[in-house]
Amino acid sequence: MSKAYVVDTSVVVDGRISRMVEGGELRDCEIVVPQAVLAELEHQANSGRDSGFSGLAELRRLREFADQGRVRLSFAGQRPTADQLAGAAAGAIDAAIRDLARERGAVLVTSDAVMAEVGRVEGLEVMFLKPLPVERKPKLLKYFDENTMSVHLKDRVRPMAKVGRPGKFVLKVLDERPLTEEELREMAREIIELARQDPDGFIELEREGATIVQFHEYRIAIARPPFSDGFEITAVRPVAEVKLEDYRLSDKLKERLSKQAEGVLIAGPPGAGKSTFAQALAELYRKQGKIVKTMESPRDLQVSDEITQYSPLEGDMERTADVLLLVRPDYTIYDEMRKTKDFQIFTDMRLAGIGMVGVVHATRAIDAIQRLIGRVELGMIPMIADTVIFIKDGEIKEVYSLKSVVKVPHGMIEADLARPIIQVCDFETDEPVYEIYSFGEEIVVMPVRRREPSKAERKLAEEIRREIKRRARADVDVEVLSEGEAIVRADPEAIPKIIGRGGRTIDAVQRRLGVKIDVREREEPAEGREELEVEVKEEGGHVILMLGREHRGENVEIYAGDAFLFKATVGARGDIRIERGSEFGRQLKSLVEQGVPIRAVRA
Repeated sequence: MSKAYVVDTSVVVDGRISRMVEGGELRDCEIVVPQAVLAELEHQANSGRDSGFSGLAELRRLREFADQGRVRLSFAGQRPTADQLAGAAAGAIDAAIRDLARERGAVLVTSDAVMAEVGRVEGLEVMFLKPLPVERKPKLLKYFDENTMSVHLKDRVRPMAKVGRPGKFVLKVLDERPLTEEELREMAREIIELARQDPDGFIELEREGATIVQFHEYRIAIARPPFSDGFEITAVRPVAEVKLEDYRLSDKLKERLSKQAEGVLIAGPPGAGKSTFAQALAELYRKQGKIVKTMESPRDLQVSDEITQYSPLEGDMERTADVLLLVRPDYTIYDEMRKTKDFQIFTDMRLAGIGMVGVVHATRAIDAIQRLIGRVELGMIPMIADTVIFIKDGEIKEVYSLKSVVKVPHGMIEADLARPIIQVCDFETDEPVYEIYSFGEEIVVMPVRRREPSKAERKLAEEIRREIKRRARADVDVEVLSEGEAIVRADPEAIPKIIGRGGRTIDAVQRRLGVKIDVREREEPAEGREELEVEVKEEGGHVILMLGREHRGENVEIYAGDAFLFKATVGARGDIRIERGSEFGRQLKSLVEQGVPIRAVRA
């Protein structure tokens, strides 16, 4: 009588049984698939999980072998109830599979270590298929060469890849023939199968419509309808191992990172090279004899084996932090921080004395600091983040240091306005770039040094000037705020021509250059312009600035000390009325109470 083998879900999903049949290790035997396994795979597939599709594909291959007479395939046992399926994680399905193996006198085949151990305890004959290193490469990886950063595959679309380095890449079409959904499903099944077999592969996340797989250095995202509008696979990998020595670091910054910085924020836009720099920093600390851990979701940093990489424990990074607080590493790399909870965890660990490096998405260095405002008590920010490193195009563009001082805020002159201030300084020169402080109920982030425009921003400003000159024959001043936003200032009589009928002219400029443009009147310096007497009083629900009836209809600018507040038109009664509960109303009330002089200058 030939031997019977009862297979569980784990060994069906990883595809080992069909390979054992193909290799001759299993032949002239009966493979028994419990109805509980079939029901679980069907449930997973209906939930949009790739593990379900992989398991069903494995059963289809076994059916083909059975039709060829190489093995006998049967389905047995009771189909589980909905409650049993819901309790699969608690062991209800596994118990049903073991019961069937016992009834049949069959060998239990599993790649689940717990299932194998429980089966042995219950006296079953167990074949435990231990994960083996994978020798073959998934078909997906054929799209990669040494210069490929990422591969982008989608149903009915030509396969494409980003080739180059962060900030210096091109999107390249790899094949003129669009891929089919069947091809993509086969690639996804193979990836999941190999990730389950290989010790250097694992399923990071599996949800309805989405699966994230880590396979060696590749992070692979699989998306399916209804989550996405088509079947899609995106695979990303680091293109080069970068050491800290490969970055152009000043001696001052090297010393800071090596000896002093314990609250580091690495900021930059997506794909800028933030994680690559974080890896290099982790290796620096490891070589210094420090204990280094990482917190990642998903785990995709490429670091030495001495650095342990942690994912969210039971789906919660806060639980991971609880473990790390007991382990007490010298440094922890937190990649990536997005939500309020991430910043709170970072803060708790930093205040517990652990050196922290956080990776943050931001388009400017100051934006990374602003992500902490409102989530952390203002005065504690320098204790949490003492160094901010802004990465773009794989290079360090800006470095800020933070410190607390007590002084009069920039633009104010009265000594009794001194208060605690966070100074954000250029790390190399130690010159303040921003001041952060409380102003009434508001938090102010005040630039104190005009930032020098980049080469790209200067080029964009010149293009805007030239385009407006060509279309409206107007001379303008241009201030580029970012790569996608600018302010154009012009004489009042030129503004209608710049805007054009129905906004057509300025819309055409914006479309042509891909930038949002705010058109304003060109301002004269406040110095040298007539200053008007102003009296501030409160009446009913308003803060009122009294200037006198002789100034009715005039445009004026309002200043607090030397700091510009807003522009307004004097009303029919010779005053400017501001609702007390509005933002400007609260600011004015607070300034008056603090003794800051309120000034009006004719615009």
